[in-house]
Amino acid sequence: MAEIEREAMEYDVVIVGAGPAGLSAAIRLKQLDADLDVVVLEKGSEVGAHILSGAVLDPCGLDALIPDWKEKGAPLNVPVEKDNFYMLGEAGKIRVPNWPMPKLMNNHGNYIVSMGNVCRWMAEQAEEMGVEIFPGMACSEVVYGDKGEVKGVVAGEFGKNPDGTPGPGYEPGMELHGKYVFLGEGVRGSLSKEVIAKYDLSAGKEPQKYGVGMKEIWEIDPAKHKEGTVTHTMGWPLGSNAGGGSFIYHLDNNQVYVGFVVHLNYKNPYLFPYMEFQRFKHHPMVAELLEGGKRVAYGARAITEGGLQSMPKLVAPGVALLGCSAGMVNVPRIKGNHNAMLSGKAAAEAAYDAIKAERSGDELSAYETDVRDGAIGKDLKKVRNVKPMWSKWGLLPSLALGGLDMWTNTAGFTFFGTLKHGKNDAEATEEASKHKPIDYPKPDGKLSFDRLTNVSFAMTNHEESQPCHLQLADPNIPLAVNLPKFAEPAQRYCPAGVYEVVEEEGKDARFVINFQNCVHCKTCDIKDPSQNINWVTPQGGDGPNYPNM
Repeated sequence: MAEIEREAMEYDVVIVGAGPAGLSAAIRLKQLDADLDVVVLEKGSEVGAHILSGAVLDPCGLDALIPDWKEKGAPLNVPVEKDNFYMLGEAGKIRVPNWPMPKLMNNHGNYIVSMGNVCRWMAEQAEEMGVEIFPGMACSEVVYGDKGEVKGVVAGEFGKNPDGTPGPGYEPGMELHGKYVFLGEGVRGSLSKEVIAKYDLSAGKEPQKYGVGMKEIWEIDPAKHKEGTVTHTMGWPLGSNAGGGSFIYHLDNNQVYVGFVVHLNYKNPYLFPYMEFQRFKHHPMVAELLEGGKRVAYGARAITEGGLQSMPKLVAPGVALLGCSAGMVNVPRIKGNHNAMLSGKAAAEAAYDAIKAERSGDELSAYETDVRDGAIGKDLKKVRNVKPMWSKWGLLPSLALGGLDMWTNTAGFTFFGTLKHGKNDAEATEEASKHKPIDYPKPDGKLSFDRLTNVSFAMTNHEESQPCHLQLADPNIPLAVNLPKFAEPAQRYCPAGVYEVVEEEGKDARFVINFQNCVHCKTCDIKDPSQNINWVTPQGGDGPNYPNM
């Protein structure tokens, strides 16, 4: 095939992803120098369309970036009024008191928000300052310079045939070049993954760890609604099968966010994270809250959980990893948005200094130093052992020891050093022969729903004539290896029902990829035990259309 010729546009900084990290970087660059040329490329159909987060927002990132955010109308309207924490059994619950918890676990001063709406507001601020933001522009390739540095990205390629050749309406897209490129793609971004591998940025680090977070928005009976209440639970229904827990956040307009996180280092390939979430809603405490209400939205997204010891080197020639592209979530707090914002601000400051000194295409080492030695590093250092403790010792011991470790870390010391994570999440999956299938109750259509019904509430859509964006390194592995050895867990770990093993009488089994259902959570790319699935970006504008996740 002849090499594709593309037009190129030159910028000072090219930012991939209009999430909290990318938008913070864009805003900070313009604050420092209004004449800098800054572009933000977003694969979602609009800013916020692909943003899914809990979210209780610690405003420290926004305070640092836009101190007068309140006067400017930022959508932080529901301060946290009450913090509840429960251990659940199948029929009952035990409230864990707040007083023994380290101060960093307190949500006082935080806000229940839709991060999609926060990002929409941030995009307005950025555009007013002259930032160019292009939604519906998926970035499909990294462009490298003559010295091996990252010099840009390819964005806006449309109209390929399913086999990858140019179709009749093919548009080659453009190359957008920058003195520096920022990758703020979120968890397991396709370009970030390529850059981490190419420059070996994870050398000497622990493997990255992940969870899958699933979330529904419910409108509930006003009599049961308690605006500003934050509830977290652990225990049932996961028990010893997997780490994880739930969140229930009461925002305004009689709405609640109901979410469930399953750590992806679970062993049993029969575990079905989505059905664990559906089962959770039948717990008496949750069922009573939701009864008579209606679910109005659904979505799912992977979460980085490796913390400080898994964070790769953040810079390579010409490129920097921002926010969740590198993994900056504080796991016990279930918060990463504040660190994403702070990382965007820090990267912008490093790039501004470099450009002012007439540098380009080199490593922004000042950014790396800022993240590791500044507020982000301090935030992550205090909680670095909580996740490995949970993985090694289970829920109750890690609750006690993790709490102790967070207390002592707050005082500046630890009994445990820095614990290692060990295996990655794909390697953690054990063979099906070591486990029993799990019998999940059928969804009742009132509190719990089948996957395909719920996926329709993510309003996801993909042009069917394009190449499948879920690429198999070897198309034989699902049936030849994963099915006999692991009972093909893709059928279960995907929260959108993308993967099916279809068995028809008298015919060979088929492995079917319904990529139209994909909500871009990246779980398959992380959890496939053979590491055979590579998630790449589909054409721009495709995927979920989250209203206010």
